[in-house]
Amino acid sequence: MDRLINRVRAYGWGSATAIPELLGATPTGEPQAELWMGAHPGDPSRVDRGAGPRSLVDVIAADPVDELGAATAARFGAQLPFLFKVLAVDKPLSLQVHPNAAQAAAGFADEDARGIPREAPFRNYVDANHKPELACALTDLEALCGFREVAATVKLLDLLGVPELQPCADALRERPESEGLRSAMTQALTLPDNRKAAVVGEVASACLRVAGTPSPFAAACLAVADLARRHPADLGVVAALLLNHMRLTEGQAVYFAAGLPHSYLSGTFVEILANSDNVLRCGLTDKHIDVAELLRVLEFRAGPVDVLAPIEGPDGEQVYHTPVPDFRLSRYVLDGGAARLLPDGRPQILLCTAGGAKLAGAHGTVELARGQSVYVPASDPAVSLAGDGLVFRATVPSPNGAAA
Repeated sequence: MDRLINRVRAYGWGSATAIPELLGATPTGEPQAELWMGAHPGDPSRVDRGAGPRSLVDVIAADPVDELGAATAARFGAQLPFLFKVLAVDKPLSLQVHPNAAQAAAGFADEDARGIPREAPFRNYVDANHKPELACALTDLEALCGFREVAATVKLLDLLGVPELQPCADALRERPESEGLRSAMTQALTLPDNRKAAVVGEVASACLRVAGTPSPFAAACLAVADLARRHPADLGVVAALLLNHMRLTEGQAVYFAAGLPHSYLSGTFVEILANSDNVLRCGLTDKHIDVAELLRVLEFRAGPVDVLAPIEGPDGEQVYHTPVPDFRLSRYVLDGGAARLLPDGRPQILLCTAGGAKLAGAHGTVELARGQSVYVPASDPAVSLAGDGLVFRATVPSPNGAAA
């Protein structure tokens, strides 16, 4: 077992207090957005095995079978297949989508072939991997996720009564679902430059009007009006009208498949994702936007997105089930009772988000305070977990399909 030394990324949308509070650190006054745990080359965790801190990327590359297990190494090569994070959102993130595996591989190869530097801020694909992700709320979490059911969006657009949104409503009303969503999203994101600020202003006014009524769209309209206040000439505000508005409470989770448009609006949460940093954006940001590429990778399907609750498994493990082989997220609510035995044979990262915990195994013990994390390589014998608090476990699914 190795206690992890992790990096925090400071983006403008981050909270100045949430991650420092989790880590027991003094706030700097600057936004602290993402705590990264894992082996992504962009900001890998480090471990100290007696010769000074080493990147987890290098540790895994030196002996992938020992670190990952034979099955995981055979499937994913010499890389940890998941990235584990804590995000603290104080301001809305960009409206974005992530590519599937084929799109990421092709896009990465194409940009390499065209000589676009991998560190270029205008590059779309910074690696060749897909990026499905799961977010689990530590506090109340507000988000936009997936396209709302078409009939409901038509009702909302009619209720708002903004003339330049009428073609979007007509496309949704008159065309098959996928075709109508593609047309509406394209029109929303390609309004003329000289009309952007005016249309966003009209949307904001109409949303505030609806938000002041008992309409079922009141909460969504209030969120869009806030986006318009923050981004007064950004067409991402218009596109946000097409998406589901969600609120999650502590312990609830949502899974974002490739191709699903989304934006986190506020809240602190843990996130597990495939080991990638590929993001395609269409608005609500000052970062690179590529509307054409985003429209190419979007999945134009409508409907509500499931809110996931953990399923109780063996030995008190609460599992958030997802359909991908790259990661598996669970948590343990520890009450000071008997130790829980963690399955071995796979790489795993344990993060304590409340109280304290102790891991004990053949190679020693590690005590975790709130905000601390530990890496357990696949070759370590099974370790036990005890304490009084909340611990999240990030790993990969069992290769034989077992529940653990």
